[in-house]
Amino acid sequence: MNWFGKKDKLQIIAFQSYGTDGHFYARGRALEDEEIDLSKKGFFNLLWNSFKRFETDEIRNTSITVHFKDGRTITGDTDNLGYYLVDTAIKSLRELANNEGWVTYQISYSDTTLNREILHQNRFPGELLLPSKQAEFGVISDIDDTILHTGVVSSLKWKVVFNTLFKKAGQRIPLEGAAQFYGLLHRGKTGNGANPIFYVSHSPWNLYRYLEMFLTKNNFPKGPILLRNFPRWGGFGSTDEKPEKQKEIVNILKTYPDLKFILIGDSGEHDADIYKEIAEQYPDNILAIYLRSVDHKKKMERVKGVFEKYKTTPVLLVESSKQAIEHARENGFIQLK
Repeated sequence: MNWFGKKDKLQIIAFQSYGTDGHFYARGRALEDEEIDLSKKGFFNLLWNSFKRFETDEIRNTSITVHFKDGRTITGDTDNLGYYLVDTAIKSLRELANNEGWVTYQISYSDTTLNREILHQNRFPGELLLPSKQAEFGVISDIDDTILHTGVVSSLKWKVVFNTLFKKAGQRIPLEGAAQFYGLLHRGKTGNGANPIFYVSHSPWNLYRYLEMFLTKNNFPKGPILLRNFPRWGGFGSTDEKPEKQKEIVNILKTYPDLKFILIGDSGEHDADIYKEIAEQYPDNILAIYLRSVDHKKKMERVKGVFEKYKTTPVLLVESSKQAIEHARENGFIQLK
């Protein structure tokens, strides 16, 4: 939204996603470009950027085109919130991947008659991960209070609001040792592997670029970032409906049925219940579950109760990344010293 009557330029934000040699699965959103500058300092700049992240002007029900560097294209459409999901079969994607498994592509508005200044730049970058055939395992990790302190267990969630609105992504500090642990898992027991890392969160897609900057700045391995649609006021899902995060994890497992996974989360909210249910549903696909302990006695007691009689998959409640690294070494997930 431009407050001075001039139309904003258009943009397409392609969220990093994942696929296979024969399947393209990518999400993104078509929006007016609010020109959010995450590098700006100062209280009012932070507040203004936070407002613009959530006050979005989406480009609804319009066609978009994905362009690959070999000349092939596929098309999709945005929904009434500006989101798109291109989920389709395609041949020989791996031929376009780099040595880490990333396929780069460009995405554009199909309708070049859109009455905007933008269409001198109607190509926007996107990336899709195809895990290596040599991958030893994959990692699916929560973000909130697993690698980034959000205060999700605080009273009335006030710390979540404060940290999100009033701290730049570059100022947020990861939990100690987390980036090192994830780097070791990414490189695996040989020390030079490329095990895929998937980041999942209950956070809305509005925070995608914020979280992407945080992960990049703090040297976490690059991986798809999978969030959820921001709920509308008064809109509540069915009580029987699974959380979007859980659905995405299950989709990853179905996409790579021959790859085993390590699940990493925290003990603060619902990770224990979600991960236990998934491990019971896919007992042969989950190598281990790591849950970071939180400073909340009742929540910790509840999580311990959840796993008290559970024997299907190794579960470790960790106080520190150092403890998780030691366990991963003992179990041959990462390189020995």
